[in-house]
Amino acid sequence: MSFYYKALLLNIFLFSNMMIIAQTVTRHYEPVNFSQVTINDAFWKPKLDKVATATLEACIHQTEEKTPRIRNFEKVARKQGEQHEGIYYDDSDVYKALEAMAYALKNHPDAALEQKADDWIDKIAAAQLPDGYLNTYYTLGDLSKRWTDMEKHEDYCAGHLIEAAVAYYNTTGKRKLLDVAIRFADHIDATFRLQNRPWVSGHQEIELALMKLYHVTQNERYLKLSDWFLDQRGRGYGKGVIWDQWKDPKYCQDEVPVKDQKEITGHAVRAMYLYTGAADVAAVTGDAGYVNAMQTVWEDVVYRNMYITGGIGSSGRNEGFSIDYDLPNENAYCETCASVGMVFWNQRMNALTGDAKFMDVLERSLYNGALDGLSLSGDRFFYGNPLASNGQHFRREWFGTACCPSNIARLVSSVGDYIYGKSDNSLWVNLFVGSNTVVKIDKTDVAVQMETNYPWDGKVKISVEPKSKTKFALHLRIPGWARGEAVPGDLYEFANTSDAKTIIRVNGKDVAYAEVNGYAILDREWKKGDVVELELPMEVRKVVARPDLKYNNDRVALQRGPLVYCVEGADNNGQAWNMILPDNARFTTVPHKILTESVVAIQADVPVVTVSEDGLNIKTEKKKVTAIPYYAWANRGQNPMQVWLPQKIKDVKINY
Repeated sequence: MSFYYKALLLNIFLFSNMMIIAQTVTRHYEPVNFSQVTINDAFWKPKLDKVATATLEACIHQTEEKTPRIRNFEKVARKQGEQHEGIYYDDSDVYKALEAMAYALKNHPDAALEQKADDWIDKIAAAQLPDGYLNTYYTLGDLSKRWTDMEKHEDYCAGHLIEAAVAYYNTTGKRKLLDVAIRFADHIDATFRLQNRPWVSGHQEIELALMKLYHVTQNERYLKLSDWFLDQRGRGYGKGVIWDQWKDPKYCQDEVPVKDQKEITGHAVRAMYLYTGAADVAAVTGDAGYVNAMQTVWEDVVYRNMYITGGIGSSGRNEGFSIDYDLPNENAYCETCASVGMVFWNQRMNALTGDAKFMDVLERSLYNGALDGLSLSGDRFFYGNPLASNGQHFRREWFGTACCPSNIARLVSSVGDYIYGKSDNSLWVNLFVGSNTVVKIDKTDVAVQMETNYPWDGKVKISVEPKSKTKFALHLRIPGWARGEAVPGDLYEFANTSDAKTIIRVNGKDVAYAEVNGYAILDREWKKGDVVELELPMEVRKVVARPDLKYNNDRVALQRGPLVYCVEGADNNGQAWNMILPDNARFTTVPHKILTESVVAIQADVPVVTVSEDGLNIKTEKKKVTAIPYYAWANRGQNPMQVWLPQKIKDVKINY
């Protein structure tokens, strides 16, 4: 073989690899912003309204009257030497509540709520120092110590301020809070990146927030600053500063540089925020180092460290991860904020790669692990979300560390962010939520309307109304559970097989479609009046875990559509631990009410162990057992609950 020919082959090989890398790091679509989506969905719209009223009322009451959070901002503005009250990161809860208000004003317009938000913004702006710094803990304390303790959450609070500012600007067009955020971000950049002064954020959040600021301002300064924060990790800058308390850089994902990370470690929420920011930066810069690391760490999370509910972080000791397959049920930590972070991260990974597996995980976390954190009444909350209970767990009005209430409020209110995506020649439908929007594809406005009773049934109708005939590809997600895949990887799998198929029709006619990375792609010329119908098989599926997950050996979980189910004492004569789910159990679905929430329940006649009235005899008899969606449990008082049901009598317990 000649030297010329060898060189030509080498160049072709290198070019091909470069193209593969380029494809890997090229963002496939841009998410359609919540401000462009109107939700009228039977499942989500009542929840959006509940957050806009009951949840935000609780947040405002706690922020203004029950705790000193707003009072701290007022003290700064008064300049009378008053002392800070509360915890050093309390400012962040004000900002998260403001962000939730911004989304709520789109979903549920309310002049009084907008006025309340504007009042808070005035107080926040009045507390900002002339150089842009804004943090009530240090401004009311020893200002000379600002930016000296990486663990004091200054940049974490700044990140939540930025996110609130961007959301409020997107909804209302008002710039006051956005300008505050810009001045604070400029102050941080001048203090650190431009001075090349090492700084490892103790609680990540600033990275993803700066990317939101970059997208709304198009100022590359914030992109560079976000990338700079990411690059600070794993270089020893936090040693002896952050780690005096925890003695372990893994806690804050600071053991190795982000691009070299291969496993999930430490605090779950901090990890999710960090990796969301890394995916955001990669989507703009095309940095394959971030993408490769994100893919590897994501597999470690989903393949070995994720609950069936999409929750993560099993250990309360570090509010995060321990060892692979350590996923206990009754004492699962599973923080609500961690599930919120899973939604953030998986959306970014989905947009970056165009692979539906990330959206499958997002959907699982959203409908189960995260939504469980909010009561049906909207004013009670879970911090941790166990998968089993003897009745000791209950929802609370508030917490001393109150990150979860405002976090779940902002997630539910912003669900419009996760439904649609667009690119120059494609429309992406990721979640099945009754809604409408208008997107511009190939310079043509395309109105989209989705109608569905999801997640209770699998019928979805999508009306496509381009202003003029337009050729583009509709990417319609076919959920993994509808394709026989319980989750990506083999941590969980369906125990019962199914022959049911997904059906897609265009204008009433069945169509063949290409499926790529979990999406059905309908590439055609679209015209006014075109209607796409999707029918997903909504069967009851039994889920089993791989043997390494010892807590679930000889146990089965139930799933229907995207929803994980549980048995709760309120539906089963006060019992949830005394039943066995045999292989031959037959399931039926029935309409069911949990307070005011209409759900689809699963019922089966299964062996139930009971004790005689005199307590001397035990018997097993078949009884009808009712399972409800996991997100809806613990709304009817304290009572036992289980997600994973035993298949053998050795795992049965009787509460009496």
